[in-house]
Amino acid sequence: MARPSKYPRELRERAVRMVGEAVERGDYPSEFEAIRTIAGKLGIGSAETLRQWVRRTEIDGGARPGRTTQELAEIRELKREVAELRRANEILKSASAFFAAELDRPHR
Repeated sequence: MARPSKYPRELRERAVRMVGEAVERGDYPSEFEAIRTIAGKLGIGSAETLRQWVRRTEIDGGARPGRTTQELAEIRELKREVAELRRANEILKSASAFFAAELDRPHR
């Protein structure tokens, strides 16, 4: 299970919005400069954290190629389900082998 974020969702959304607006206006020479400055202003520990939020928002919005948050969650859930079904399959194989051996044994 993923650990909860130490930053509230509202802060993340505001920070991403601020970066987008600053880049649109041309307030900074580069996107990373905007990210670094805004991360510092909002008390976000690392500019890399804010950069990841910006990239994730771009992917989820369709502005950048990649798997969306929803797709990643679905893939995680399907992998969990596959693992559970494989475990159940192994249990059923063991049980069928056990009962087959019981049927082959002569009774007195």
